[in-house]
Amino acid sequence: METESEPYVRLATLRQLHRVVADLNTARSLADTLQTVVDGIVVGLGYELACVNLVRPDGDLVVAAFAGDPAAEALITGRVGSRASWERRLTMGECWDGLRFIPHTEGWVLLEDDVPQWHTDGPDPRFEDEWHPEDRLYAPMYASGGELLGVISVDRPRNGRRPGAWGREALQMYAFQAAIAISNARLRANMQRALVRLEREQQALRASEESFRQAFEYAPSGMAIAEMGGDQHGRLLRTNDALCRLLGRPASVLRRYSFSDLVHPEDIGTLLRTSAEGGRAELRLGRRDGTYVWVSLRNSVVADAADGPRFLLTHVEDIEERKRHELQLAHRASHDSLTGLPNSAELRARLGARLCRRPQSARASAIEALDAAFEGRDAHGGQAGQGGRVGPDGYEVRAEAGGAGEHGFQPDGPDRYGGSDPFDFPGAPTAPTDGPYDHHVHTVAPATDVDDGTKGLAVLFCDLDGFKSINDRFGHHTGDAVLIEVARRLTTGVRDGDTVARLGGDEFVVLADGLGAADAADLAVRLRNAIIPPIRVDGRAVRVGASFGIGWASCGMSADEVLRSADQRMYIEKRSRSKAHRRAG
Repeated sequence: METESEPYVRLATLRQLHRVVADLNTARSLADTLQTVVDGIVVGLGYELACVNLVRPDGDLVVAAFAGDPAAEALITGRVGSRASWERRLTMGECWDGLRFIPHTEGWVLLEDDVPQWHTDGPDPRFEDEWHPEDRLYAPMYASGGELLGVISVDRPRNGRRPGAWGREALQMYAFQAAIAISNARLRANMQRALVRLEREQQALRASEESFRQAFEYAPSGMAIAEMGGDQHGRLLRTNDALCRLLGRPASVLRRYSFSDLVHPEDIGTLLRTSAEGGRAELRLGRRDGTYVWVSLRNSVVADAADGPRFLLTHVEDIEERKRHELQLAHRASHDSLTGLPNSAELRARLGARLCRRPQSARASAIEALDAAFEGRDAHGGQAGQGGRVGPDGYEVRAEAGGAGEHGFQPDGPDRYGGSDPFDFPGAPTAPTDGPYDHHVHTVAPATDVDDGTKGLAVLFCDLDGFKSINDRFGHHTGDAVLIEVARRLTTGVRDGDTVARLGGDEFVVLADGLGAADAADLAVRLRNAIIPPIRVDGRAVRVGASFGIGWASCGMSADEVLRSADQRMYIEKRSRSKAHRRAG
């Protein structure tokens, strides 16, 4: 089972991986790109040594870049290994998805081949997964057409152990991005040479046009030329086959559009903010079938010597796979691996987005509210804002059509400083004095002794009864199946906008907004009744009960305080029933 801190470790590793991948795109020349690749492995992926073996035109591989040991770099940089020897290595050992690991027990036969290699000193491993000085780990890099570009070799993990599933995936993702960066560096070099030739006299111009045409048409990623200036600014003039295949549209059809016609409506602002000269953006472009694909756009200007900039050259790179991996990694970090529900950290983040540190004051009396309605001001002398009233503390309190005090989730979530209070940032005053400028919708808790119609954010803390005996009697496999089924039943029993999270163990939490005291009690009964029917696992039927505690989120409370309150109410409810009654629901 994953530890509680593992998602944060993964996010930290992902951020470091993003930084070194971003550095790949800043290198201008192929040599700089290759050196950036190996430096990124040493800095960001936790290996002490790394090198890139690049495929030469004759098919052999040359050590083109090295990082981590100056002595080893001077010894093997520039040396060549035959293609046959490399193909032998890439079929030996263990296949880790796109990686190839050759343990020292098999690699001794490679000591005499012609592939440049270095040996590190160190003791023999004491554990099964400990790294041996003669272990070898390779990450092949392929072009979009499947052609081998080169091989990344790594050695001496800093933790002294063979990489696990997460480390392997990180190295594989990095090798994928490194292959794109190397291909792009070669493409940029070809295009820059073509652009220089375009500025020469007419005879050289015709020769360079042919060179540019081939680089453009046969580029592995999408390319487009668009107009600059005038009424037709941005209209696509020319597209290559790779871009046509990516968007599922022929070149004749693409010439009717500009990128602003194809971009996803949510990304139009990103496109407009992208500068023509050296601008970059990641956004979604529409395909012919109505779907969208994530791409990376990079602009440059094709200049005419006489008239200045005339055309916009745009490089369109397919990053759908990388975006999918990013979403998967982000989902793993914020969701429980067993049930797929939001985990404890995600639950606290969603709950904290609704809360601010300033408690909501009491409502104005009916007479004060009536006076405010006639005077156009709030009951305490503040200027009333649109769609609601201003409370006595200067904060706007808005009521929706569902009932007084019913609030939806704030769409923007936490502010950029990590808190949920829009006025909680360095240097801000303790509290604003002008109500209409407070855009935070306060969360209020309804009275628990009498249902006065107030709606609030209910927090239902659920603890399973009898789950430990199932785990002890039938094993963790049965216990996990019970947890998965309980999660499904809870999710089915709530509304689409509600949140069901697994806090840990056999504890679940439900966030349901817009409920009154009676509504929350009814929801707890429905969910308890949904849990108690028998659950069939491996041909046997098992039953668990559930105890629910109902707490209420309110501004002025922290997420932990809200959860603690609901937890305490759950234990009060659990102790109020006999053990046999608990198992029966």
